[in-house]
Amino acid sequence: MSTNDTTIPFQVDLSNCNKEPIHIPGSIQPHGVLLALKEADLTILQISNNTFNLIGLKPEDLVNKNLNYLLDSEQITLLKDSLTQDDLPIINPIEFTINIGKDFVYFDGILHRSQGILILELEPRLLEKSNAFFKFYHLVKQAMSKLQLASTLTELSQILVKEVKKLTGFDRVMLYRFDENWNGTVIAEEKPEYLTSYLSLHYPASDIPKQARKLYSQNWLRLIPDANYQPAAIVPTNNPLTDEPLDLSRSVLRSVSPIHIEYMHNMGVTASMSISIMKEGKLWGLIACHHQTPKYIPYEIRNACEFLGQMTSLEMAVKEDSEDIESKIQVKYYHSKLVEYMSLENNFIDGLINNQPNILNLVNAQGAAICFNDNLFTVGITPEQQNIQDLVEWINQNLHEEIFYTDALSRIYPEAEKLRDVASGLMVLSISKTQKNYVLWFRPEVVRTVDWGGNPHKPVEVKANGSIHISPRKSFELWKETVLLKSHPWKSYEVNAALELRSAIIGMVLRKADELAQLNIELERSNNELDAFAYIASHDLKEPLRGIHNYSNFLIEDYGETLDEEGKTKLKTLIRLTQRMEDLIDSLLLFSRLGRVDLSMQLTDINSVVHRSLDLLSARIEEMQVQIIIPRSLPTVYCDRVQIVEVFNNLIANAIKYNDKTEKWIEIGYIDESPAPMVFYVRDNGIGIQEKHFEAIFRIFKRLHGPSKYGGGTGAGLTIVKKIVERHGGKIWVESTYGEGSTFYFTLQE
Repeated sequence: MSTNDTTIPFQVDLSNCNKEPIHIPGSIQPHGVLLALKEADLTILQISNNTFNLIGLKPEDLVNKNLNYLLDSEQITLLKDSLTQDDLPIINPIEFTINIGKDFVYFDGILHRSQGILILELEPRLLEKSNAFFKFYHLVKQAMSKLQLASTLTELSQILVKEVKKLTGFDRVMLYRFDENWNGTVIAEEKPEYLTSYLSLHYPASDIPKQARKLYSQNWLRLIPDANYQPAAIVPTNNPLTDEPLDLSRSVLRSVSPIHIEYMHNMGVTASMSISIMKEGKLWGLIACHHQTPKYIPYEIRNACEFLGQMTSLEMAVKEDSEDIESKIQVKYYHSKLVEYMSLENNFIDGLINNQPNILNLVNAQGAAICFNDNLFTVGITPEQQNIQDLVEWINQNLHEEIFYTDALSRIYPEAEKLRDVASGLMVLSISKTQKNYVLWFRPEVVRTVDWGGNPHKPVEVKANGSIHISPRKSFELWKETVLLKSHPWKSYEVNAALELRSAIIGMVLRKADELAQLNIELERSNNELDAFAYIASHDLKEPLRGIHNYSNFLIEDYGETLDEEGKTKLKTLIRLTQRMEDLIDSLLLFSRLGRVDLSMQLTDINSVVHRSLDLLSARIEEMQVQIIIPRSLPTVYCDRVQIVEVFNNLIANAIKYNDKTEKWIEIGYIDESPAPMVFYVRDNGIGIQEKHFEAIFRIFKRLHGPSKYGGGTGAGLTIVKKIVERHGGKIWVESTYGEGSTFYFTLQE
């Protein structure tokens, strides 16, 4: 038993195993013969150089010859008929008989196409076909009957390795299952007692590199009868038609990688066979067969094993999908409840986090965060807000999938090491990358021990010339590793549940957006109608109002002597009220016109705007003896010059009007804190405003004082200012201390 406290003092690239061109080895295993044929006329273009041992002819006697030099006309006809099949492997093997000396030797002919070349591989037949068929038909039938009775994945796996061992006679048969990182675990094993058990041991992904896994996905069965074989080279080296080495990806005789041969020697294995287990088109695992001495398995038995592997692949998928069935049903329930909660809430996020169950239950997470429209909502145990915001920035820059999940976040995001207690595991659901809208789930670190079959880190040997040699592990004894900075892995049904939630959220957001768009359309229509009504009504009202005002003046002028003082007073009150009403109508007209006239946007020097307002108000400024303060030169911005003059007119006029101090002052300036929008302000030392009135003062015709107090007025000025600012895309607000003064702030963009 070893521990993992030994470290390599320098970083080594282990990728050479992944780059080894194992599909073009240039040679084959010598228990058969390989011929590369020009399909059109069956000319032999290349051949393995072991032909003399198996068919009594030297390779140079066969290259560039027609295949009929080797096979009789009846067999050539059989071969040509077979070539009409689109899927050649379905007709394999074809039985051929070759006359060698005085004897006839039977061969299994195995056909496939590669890069436009027809590949024919011949293996000596050790059993008569009829006997083999009936023997293995019964064996496979018995095996399938037992497999169909299995109720769990574990039971199915154990039956499978037992039946394959019975079919093949290998010393050891194991079922090897890949995880999401392509590390493997032995989940079932059948062996004699004297062999060390590998059951439940883990093996690193480097034991079966990427290009080897690709070939296992293409060829469901791979046989190595004798690891001590002498390779039979293919001659000539390059194919005459392609001028490239022959691609042997689908060859049953393909030579074995020297690294894999060394690996077998280190394990004490001389013969091996592997059968691929596939799920949904992806390599799920391998049935791995080992023998301590050379062992050849005839093609018929291999066919039976391959068939068993294919049937088991279907059973494996069913059994695996039925695992955790109760949890999967529970997750479906959680999902339906979350959709229900979201539909009932005005804000769908409340439906995700404020009820039971919530989004934590959906994927069995300890904490979750929802980042939506620059707001952050959390539930459960999560990192601090700043840590989440930093993580979201990293996610936005580096992750592009709809969903991403890892049980070892610190491996790709080193800053997560300090978050190990809450965020060693992370699942991210992207709702909108452009808006940085994400759902994040967190899982804490779970310290555990993993049993490896030997040290999973390949030893590095530095040769005398300083070159680095990477070789397979030599020890396969139990090697324990303490795993840190990892959470429980995310299960596939949890990932699927998160993806379904994403669809529900997007549907909900789109529905809310449609509803909001419809409301905006209705609101715009209502506003337009209201503006039109206000304009027409106020315009039409002015004519009779002006008549009342004029006739009241006529009465005083023409009949003033006949009226007593009370009558004159009432007429004067009538004139004053009509004047006030006309002022109100003028304000209403201006307000309605603001919504009907397009903005005339241009680059505008705010210094000239402010000085224009000050000139218009100069008489009142002098009369009230107000000190004007402009701390620094004002900027140039893009706006409607005329309307912004109106904004400053109203704000400065109000600052003059509502001031009861002996020494009055008004400060006009701006705040520029990029990337935030530029903020303008008008500050005074006047009477101030109570906080409870901060919103009310912007309502039209709303005055906080009597009509005659502080010089009167209609109460429409701030409403007009607010509309102008909002039409520019900005906002306005007030800060004030009652009795000391007020500051009105506004922006001209979001």
